[in-house]
Amino acid sequence: MQFKHAPAAVSAVFDDPNLVSAAGLVPMLRLARSAGLDELTQSRLRVPTDKGANAGAKVMALVAGMLAGADSIDDMNLLRHGGMRSLFGSVYAPSTLGSFLRAFTFGHVRQLDAVAARVLAGLATRAPIIPASAGAGFVFVDIDDTVIEVHSARKQGAGIGYSRVRGLNAAVVTASTASSAPVILAQRLRRGQVNSPRGADRLLSDALTLLRRTGTAGPVLMRADSAYYGHPTISRALAAGADVSVTVKRNPAVTAAIATIAENDWTPIHYPNAIFDPDTDEMVSDAEVAETRFTAFAKHGGITGRLIVRRVKAHRPRPDQDPLFDTFRYHAFFTTVTADRLNTIAADRAHRAHAIIEHVHADLKNGPLAHLPSGRFAANSAWLVLATIAFNLTRAAGLIADHAGRLATATTATIRRTLISVPARLARSARRITLHLPEAWPWQSAFDRLFITTHAPPPSAAS
Repeated sequence: MQFKHAPAAVSAVFDDPNLVSAAGLVPMLRLARSAGLDELTQSRLRVPTDKGANAGAKVMALVAGMLAGADSIDDMNLLRHGGMRSLFGSVYAPSTLGSFLRAFTFGHVRQLDAVAARVLAGLATRAPIIPASAGAGFVFVDIDDTVIEVHSARKQGAGIGYSRVRGLNAAVVTASTASSAPVILAQRLRRGQVNSPRGADRLLSDALTLLRRTGTAGPVLMRADSAYYGHPTISRALAAGADVSVTVKRNPAVTAAIATIAENDWTPIHYPNAIFDPDTDEMVSDAEVAETRFTAFAKHGGITGRLIVRRVKAHRPRPDQDPLFDTFRYHAFFTTVTADRLNTIAADRAHRAHAIIEHVHADLKNGPLAHLPSGRFAANSAWLVLATIAFNLTRAAGLIADHAGRLATATTATIRRTLISVPARLARSARRITLHLPEAWPWQSAFDRLFITTHAPPPSAAS
C-alpha cells in the first residue's frame, strides 16, 4: 500500500463523540446478558457493599474490556471513548474496577466460579459449544496447568515452581470433541510453587458435573499428562462416569509390563515426520505402538485397564550400549477405554491430541492472562475466572457467526479482529441508534449473523 496524499495534507484530531472502536461489543454483551452473566453475578456475588455495589455491571465491564483486548486494569480505559457511553451504561473508571477486584476474598472467587459455570451452561443453550451428543465419538476433557509469569515477589502467592520462573499457577479443565474447539469448564489459580495434581480431583469433579449439566450425553474421556497420574484424580474421574487416558510415571511395575510386550506385537504408526513409502504403501517411521493389560494403584485396590506404549528409536544410544542393536525410548499411558471403542492406534492418536489444551493456555496468555493485574491473590483469581468467561463467550460467538467456517474454531485474537474490534459511527434518529460500520468489511456476513441472533427476542415460554 502507498499513501495517496502528501504528509502535510493529512492530520489527526481526536474530536468525534460518535465513534467507537469495538462495535462488536454490542452483540457480545447481548450474548453475555442472554446467558445470564449480569443477573447471576448480581444475585450470587456478595462483595462488600462499599466496593461491590452493582457487581453485575462491574463484571460485565471487566469482561467487555477483556473481549476488546485489555490485559490489565489500566487497559479498561479503552471502554471510555467516543460513543461508548451512548451504547452502554455503567462505563466504569479503571480505578473503580480495580477497587472492586481488590475487595474479593477466596469465598467471593468461589461465588464467581459458580457464576462462570452457569454462564457456560447458558451459552450451551445458545450455541453448540459442547455438542449435546458426540455420537460414537468422545467428549474429551483435558486437565493441565500453566505458570503465569510475574515480575514482583510482592504478588501474593508468587513463587518459582517447575517452570523455573517466578509466577502463579493456573489449573484449567477444558472440553472438546473431534469436531469442536475447546471451551473451559473449570479453572483455579494457585500459588506458584504448588504441585500440579494438588486439588485436581476436586477441580475435575466440578468440571465433569458441569459438563453433564450442559446436556452432554456422549461418552467422556479425561486426558492428562503424567503429573496427574495418581489415584485421587483418576478415581474421581471414573466415579464421575468418565474414562481416563493418562500418561504414566515410569516405575518398576510399568517397566516390567513393557518388558512383557513381544517384538511382533509392535505396530508402526503415523507419527510427525513419518515418510510414506509408495512401494510398500506404508508409513516409514521409527514410532511403533503396542499394548498390554495393566493394573494401576494396586495398594489402593487396583484399577485395571490397558497400558499403551509408544516407542521411538533412539538415534543416539548411550555410550554403554552396543550401537549394533536398536535402542528405544518408551512413552506409556494408562487408559480404561476398551479396545472395541478405541484400538491401540486410535487410542494413541486420541491421547496425543491432549496437546490441544496447550493452545488454550497460549490463547489466554495472548489476551487477559498476559499479566495478572493485582498484588492480591484473590483479585488475580477473580481475573482468571473473568478471563475464562470471556474465552467461552468468544467460542460461542464464533459458532453463531460462522458455524461451518473458520471462525467456529478460531482463536480469541481472530474473533477479536474480525467480530469485536469493528469501528463504527453512531447515528441517532427517532430514539434509535444505527451503527454505521465499514463498507466492504471482509467478515460482514459473520458479523450480521452474530448481531441478528443476539438481538432476536427471547423464545416464548410455549416454545
